Amino acid sequence: MSHIARSALIIAVFFGMEKLLGFVRQLLIARQFGLSEGLDVFNAANNLPDLIFGLISGGALAIAFIPVLSEYLDQKGRPEMWDLFSRVANLLFLVTLGVSIVVALFATQLVSWNLGIAPGFTPDQQSQVVDLMRINLIATLLFSISGLVIAGLQANQHFLLPALARSMYDVGTLIGVIFLAPSTGYQIGPITLPALGLGVYGLAYGTVIGAVLFLAVQLPGLVLYRFRWVAAINIRHPGVQKVLRVMVPRIGSMFFVYLVLIYIPDNIASRLITGSVTALVFGWLFMQVPETLIGTAIGTALLPTISGQYARDEGSVFSSSLNTGLRVILAFTLPVAVLIALGIEPLVALLGFDQAGTELVAWTTRAFLLGLTGHAVLEIAARGFYAQQDAITPLWASALMAALYTVMAIWWAGWLGAIGIALANSVAFTLQSLLLWYLLNRRYPGVTRVGRTLLRALAASATAALVVILLMQLPFSNIVVSLGALLLGGLAALPFIWPEIKLLLRM
Repeated sequence: MSHIARSALIIAVFFGMEKLLGFVRQLLIARQFGLSEGLDVFNAANNLPDLIFGLISGGALAIAFIPVLSEYLDQKGRPEMWDLFSRVANLLFLVTLGVSIVVALFATQLVSWNLGIAPGFTPDQQSQVVDLMRINLIATLLFSISGLVIAGLQANQHFLLPALARSMYDVGTLIGVIFLAPSTGYQIGPITLPALGLGVYGLAYGTVIGAVLFLAVQLPGLVLYRFRWVAAINIRHPGVQKVLRVMVPRIGSMFFVYLVLIYIPDNIASRLITGSVTALVFGWLFMQVPETLIGTAIGTALLPTISGQYARDEGSVFSSSLNTGLRVILAFTLPVAVLIALGIEPLVALLGFDQAGTELVAWTTRAFLLGLTGHAVLEIAARGFYAQQDAITPLWASALMAALYTVMAIWWAGWLGAIGIALANSVAFTLQSLLLWYLLNRRYPGVTRVGRTLLRALAASATAALVVILLMQLPFSNIVVSLGALLLGGLAALPFIWPEIKLLLRM
């Protein structure tokens, strides 16, 4: 098994653990709160803190930072790499702190403004959003440090602790769900667990605990790779300037992604029927499981390698690596999307919603799943540009995607509600992915050659669908049968995509 395949497998395993813990958390939350106003409030309150982390020291930094750190490690050695790391980390943490303080001070206006986070909520709901948002900003500061550490460790080709950190975050949030939020303690045999009855505020405090654990589990990695902190900020440092040149447009790209994933859907959904915001959250979470296990895992493992290939001017190897990633993701995501779309309703029923709520979440999930392949292959396409330290092309592609999404989301929400918002997401991201791959193919002709892979993936999808549909017709169908049908459908698909499985192992 190759280094990339091994790294992707490690990431996928721990991401899978994180998704399992996350599903348990969401199951408990759903049973406690249902599709309620309180849960809508909690979900809306997470959005702006998540944006700050994602833009400044999360998604924006990692992809912009890793290629430059990899270059420094390859050409100048680890001490110089950590020197650059410290200078960028010091700068970004101070910026995150400053922005968080401003948001905390003006939280009321940001929530209630007609173009703000939740203008459709009642004044009491908006007040709760403000309180919860300020609590979540504490977690944001901790995550900002963690995002920096992740970039440093992954530049050193270390993926274990960053992947494990996600599960530790879920452990913290489960503490909030099990002990802090409920008014009545959970019963485990003869033992009644303590319950503080903090409601959605308990969920917020659990997020802070999760952020602490998220950071703590990664610190041994810094010791392993002999990290030395430098108490300096120098924006004229050539490495810092190189990071900023990539990061600034990356922030722009992430901003447009935020508009599509959080701000616009929540703004629209807050004006729809109760539960619409939460339906979008759950639908996105269900789609994110395979997208994370396949697209994010492969993309994360691939980025340091293709960054090094490009830095060493290995154009043909660089192109081959991107093509391999594309083919593998196509082969896996198409059948998986079909399988989950067919079997999602019994899984959603586990959340304990009423029939109407179950159907809303299930169809919202299916709408998101139409974009699973688009989202996953975008993980590779975007990293293909960032490995070249080109952040401008993804920036304007994201801007076009956000503009298209806004029009479709407003239009389709009028007659499809939350389902229409999810459908707009799938269409917009798929078109963005196609555009970036088209541009990559202009630079590296043949990088998008996937004809046979696509045919095999479609055949695998059709076979998997047939197996699931037949098994779901059994008169004694239940959750066990549904899960069995999904498993057998997946196994039936494997022979068709066996060449791509072998390709993954050789990456």
